Amino acid sequence: MSEWPRSLVLVGAGKMGEALLRGWLSAGLEPARVAILEPAPSPEIAALAAELSIALNPPAETRRPPEALMLAIKPQSLAAAAPGIAPLAGPGTLVVSIVAGKRIADLKARFPEASAFVRVMSNTPAAVGRGASAGAASATASPEQRRWAESLMRAVGVFEWLDDEALIDAVTAVSGSGPAYAFALVEAMAAAGEKLGLPAALSMRLARATVEGAGELMRRQPEVSAARLRENVTSPGGTTAEALAVLRAPDGFPSLLARAVAAAHRRAGELAG
Repeated sequence: MSEWPRSLVLVGAGKMGEALLRGWLSAGLEPARVAILEPAPSPEIAALAAELSIALNPPAETRRPPEALMLAIKPQSLAAAAPGIAPLAGPGTLVVSIVAGKRIADLKARFPEASAFVRVMSNTPAAVGRGASAGAASATASPEQRRWAESLMRAVGVFEWLDDEALIDAVTAVSGSGPAYAFALVEAMAAAGEKLGLPAALSMRLARATVEGAGELMRRQPEVSAARLRENVTSPGGTTAEALAVLRAPDGFPSLLARAVAAAHRRAGELAG
C-alpha cells in the first residue's frame, strides 16, 4: 500500500493548511502530487508554490478528482465553498476534513460522489509539527485510504484513530481546545509570581519556560507517566507538596479542569448540531 495518495488537493491554505502542506513536503510528499485551492493565498504560500512548482488555483477546466481531498477551511466557509469543490470529490476520492464541527454525515451530503471520508480534530501546535489529532473514518474507507489519512496527519504531529465519530467532541474538549488551557496556565502562573513581587516580564519568562520545559520532559520520557513525573518533583513536606495540596483540593485544579473540559465538550456538541 502507498503511504501517500498519488494525487492530493488541499482546499484552504490558511495557517493550518500551510502547516499541513509544509509538514507533508518535509515528510517526503512529492510536490508534483499536490494542488492548492485558496482564493486569497498568502505571499508565503504563493512563493512556496512557485518555488516547488505546486499547482496553485489551477483553472477549473484542468481540475480532476484526486485520490485525496483535504478540507482545511473554516466551518462557516464550507457551505459557500462546497459547490465549487464537489466536482473534485469523485468516486475514487477520499475526503479528509479538519473542518471543526462538521460531521461525516454533513460531508457525505455535500460530496455524495466521494468514496470515503475521514473526519479529524487537530489543534494549533500542528503549525510547529507538534499537533495532537484524532480522527474517525467512514465504513467505506479502505485500509490504504486510512493509511493516507494517517500519513497526512502524522506529518504534523501525533494522530490517533477513534472507533466512534461521536468521540470527536471529547477530543475537541481535551486536545482541540487544550492548548488554550496550557496558555491560560502560563498566564495564571505569571500573574501569581507578579503578586509575590517578581517583575511582570521576568515572571512571564519563568512561567513560559517552566511549561515549555515540562512539556519537553514528557516528550523525551514517553514511558514515564505524568503522575510519576509529578511525583519526581514533589518532595514530602516540601514547597511543591504544599502547592499541590491546594491544587488537588476537592474544589481545586482537577475539579476545575474537569468542569472546563465538560463545558467545551457540551459546546462542541452544540456547534456540531
